Amino acid sequence: MRLDNFLQFLVPKDKKFFPLFEQATANLVKTSKVLCELVNTSDVTKRKEFIREIEHLEHAGDNITHLIFNELGTNFITPFDREDIHELASAIDDVLDLIHGAAKRLDLYKVEEIHESISKLSEIIMQGSQELNVAVCQLKNMKDVSLIKEACVKMNSMENLADEVFNNSIAKLFESEKDAIRIIKYKEILAALETATDKVEDAANVIQSIIIKTT
Repeated sequence: MRLDNFLQFLVPKDKKFFPLFEQATANLVKTSKVLCELVNTSDVTKRKEFIREIEHLEHAGDNITHLIFNELGTNFITPFDREDIHELASAIDDVLDLIHGAAKRLDLYKVEEIHESISKLSEIIMQGSQELNVAVCQLKNMKDVSLIKEACVKMNSMENLADEVFNNSIAKLFESEKDAIRIIKYKEILAALETATDKVEDAANVIQSIIIKTT
C-alpha cells in the first residue's frame, strides 16, 4: 500500500462521516418541508411538482446513504461504533423512503381530500427531522451534549404525539367513512407517515447510544 493511501486510511473519520450525516439530515429536513407543502395545497399541478421534488430528494438521500456505507466498508477508523453508524444512516434513509411512499400513494390513489391528520403527521415529521438535524450537527464536537439530549427527548415526544394522532385518526376513519376502498387508501398513507416518526425516534435512540458510549 502506498504511504499516502495508508495515511488516508488513518485520517480521523469525522472528516468524512460527519459531513455526510449532516448532508443526510439537511436533505431530510428539506424533504419534510416539501411534504408539508404537498399536503397543504389543493392545487393538483403543485401537488405533482412537490411529489416529483420529493422523489428527487429521496434519490439524493439514497446516494448519501450509499456513500456512508461505502466509507463504512473501506475505513478502519470510525468516529463511533460501526453498528451505530449503520443504524443511524439506515434510520434516516427509512424516514425518507416512508415520506416518498406516502407522497406516491397520495398521487397513485388519486387522493383529493387531505385529512387534517395527514397534515398533522407531516408537521410532526418535519419537526422531528429538524430536531434530528440539530442533534447530528452537534455530534461532531460534542460541545453541548445537553442540546443533543434535548433534541432526542423532543423526537421521542413527537413520536408519542404521532401515535396519538394516528390512533385517533384511524378510529375516526372507521367511524365516519363507509367506503372500504377509501379507508384502505387513507389508512396506508397514515400508516406510512406514522412509521416515519417511528424511524425518527429510532435515529434519536441511536444518537443517545452514541452519547452514552462516547461521554
